[in-house]
Formats: sequence, C-alpha cells, structure tokens
Amino acid sequence: MKKHPFKPELLAPAGNFEKLEIAVHYGADAVYLAGKDFSLRNFSGNFTDAELLDAVAFARQHKVKVYLACNIYSRNNEHDDLKTFLNKVGRMGPDAIIISDPGIIMLAKKIIPQIEIHLSTQANTTNLNAANFWHSLGIKRVNLARELSLTEIKEIARNSKIETEIFIHGAMCVSYSGRCLLSNFLSGRDSNRGLCSHPCRWKYSVVEELRPNVYHSLMEDDQGSYIFNSKDLCMIDHIPELIDANITSLKIEGRMKGINYLASVVKTYREAIDTYVDDPDTYEMNPEWSAELYQVFHREYCTGFYFNKPDEQLSNYNNIHQGKIHSFIGKIISCTENKEYMIGIRNKLSVGDTIEVLSPKSRPKRIKIIELFDMNKNPIDSAQPNTIAILKLMIQCQPNDIVRKI
Repeated sequence: MKKHPFKPELLAPAGNFEKLEIAVHYGADAVYLAGKDFSLRNFSGNFTDAELLDAVAFARQHKVKVYLACNIYSRNNEHDDLKTFLNKVGRMGPDAIIISDPGIIMLAKKIIPQIEIHLSTQANTTNLNAANFWHSLGIKRVNLARELSLTEIKEIARNSKIETEIFIHGAMCVSYSGRCLLSNFLSGRDSNRGLCSHPCRWKYSVVEELRPNVYHSLMEDDQGSYIFNSKDLCMIDHIPELIDANITSLKIEGRMKGINYLASVVKTYREAIDTYVDDPDTYEMNPEWSAELYQVFHREYCTGFYFNKPDEQLSNYNNIHQGKIHSFIGKIISCTENKEYMIGIRNKLSVGDTIEVLSPKSRPKRIKIIELFDMNKNPIDSAQPNTIAILKLMIQCQPNDIVRKI
C-alpha cells in the first residue's frame, strides 16, 4: 500500500461557534469564519471580537487553522474602521485573512504583515498570469474563480508558487465569481456587502406592457419559473481528480447552513479524501458517501464548470429542494459512563422513533427509542424542539454527534 504524496486541506465554513465545533468534530483541517463587520455573510451569525479570540484558541487546541474573512469591497468612509478592525485581527492571530479588495490588501500588508493573506474568489482570478501577479504582491493563497475548468485549475496549481483553493460542495451564485447587483436593484441590499437577499432564487414571470396585472409563466411548470436559480455543486465523485491536481485546499460552501448539513458534508469529504490518500491504487467511490450527501437539504447536484459540460451549468428551473431536512433531531451535548446521553432537541422526538447517530469515524448507528426522559429524569413520551432530553443508548456516541430520525 503506497500513500498519495499529496494531501489537500479540507476547509469548512463556521458561521458561529456551534458550527465551528461541528466542523472541527467531523474532521476539518481548517475553517473560515468572520467577525460582525466586513464579511459577505452578515446573516450567518458570525463572531463578536471576544468570540473570535475564543474561536482561534479553540481551533488551535484542536490543531485546526482559522481563516478570517474580510472580503467586502470597501468604501471611502470605512477607511478608519478598517484600520481599527485589522489591528484587532492582529491581536486575535488567525492563520490568514481572506481579502478581495486591493485597498484592504494594502492596509493589511502594512498593519498585520505577520498574518497571511488569502485572496477571495470575489477577485475572480481566472488565469496563471493573474495568480503569479498576486503571488508577487505577497499573497499566500488564491481562491480561484468558480468559472474555471479543472484543466485550467490544474495548470495554475502546477505552474505557480501560490497556494490554490477551490469550492467542492455547496450553493453556487449565478453571477461571475459571486459579483452580482440583482439584490441591490431589487431589494436595496448590497450583495457585495454581505446583505444579499438571493433574488436569483426567486420565482419570475413575464408581464406584457399593456396588461400590467397579467402574469405569464416563463415555463409551463407547476413549480413556476426560476430562471436564475443555480444547482448545487457536489464533487464527491471526483476526489481523485481533485487531489491529483495538487490543489492546496478543498473548500465547502455554507456559513449560513445548519449543523446537520455541516456534519454530513465535512464527514463525507473527510472520509473520501483520507481513503484516496491512504491507498490510491485500491480507491473506490463508496456509494454511502453519495447517499449521505443526498440526505441533506440541497438543490439538484452538479459538477459546475469543472468538466465543461453545459448541462451541469444550467439553472435549477424547478427550485425543488431535495433531502430530508425534517429528519434532523439535534446534537449530543454530553454523555455519562452508563451511556445516558443529553441531547439538545431541534425537532420533535418521541418514544418509538428510530434514530441514527452520526459520529465522525464510523458508519451511522441506528437504534430505536425505548425510553425518553426530561432533565429531571422524569419519563416523557415526546421531547419538543428547543428542549433538552436524556436518552439511554446502548451505542457509543460523543458530544457534538448529530442525531437524526429515520
């Protein structure tokens, strides 16, 4: 058995501290997160200054890297606030800061030269010359444009000294490298300031000028017309090609997604990457990986622009979501030696239900609920959302394991 000479980093989103814990628990090598300002995901929760300090310390304790997003395109009136923010970043000490604006890059190089700079996908780096340009300015890593094919990415990764990063799973923006003004025009919320209202997901109709109240569907479909609505990216079938391309970091989208999504996706890609790296010659795609990813709430999957297949880039016209979002029950908070597990309940759980526990390094474990207790150890028939319940499970589980209903 001969190991692969190269192992990429698995980079996961962390929209808040709970998601950070889940990403680390299920095997991420690094996480990307943000403070309350200067990030493109203002509705993901994000971290206060104190929480950022705790997040960096927690990640370091678990040997996981932290990349802090500061990837807006700034305005003149934010100059002083940006300098203050960057000084705070210097004291927090993340492993890198993610930037797209050249002006912020210039400030960061002056104020926090000790912290690596990663170039955001918003900078839409599409070629080797551009990658080399950014490297010449001291940029450590570039998140390449999502419009590139795997052949183009491979050429950049193999011929430039800069580190490369690509998205491998999650929602895709309909616009060029995520730079879109639909939200600005239609809802007054600036997508490049972290306030996108996602109008590309909305249902649209045609209105004839002389008939202002008559709406015509753009397609004959019961679901309506979702002409801008992109499919979701999923590259689980192509892990060998991605690793063989020598890409530094494989990135999962989803700072606004829930912990159920995050646990499934991080665990699945962790297993696939490790399996291929450990023994490329005997590697086989495990159908359980696809099955796991199809369980989480998602739009139709595709491989994006990686293989130049037009059908993979078409819109998701019907907007039908797939997966089993309501099967998510909660997560294990703590456990005792006699296998009593305290579970934070997010969706109703009842005696007689069969649950599945998702642990990082094993197959999902199924068991039927025979007894259910409240926090005072009183028997109950059902546990309601936003409560804590106690289960006695004759299986081995850990805190932060995800629990879902079968």
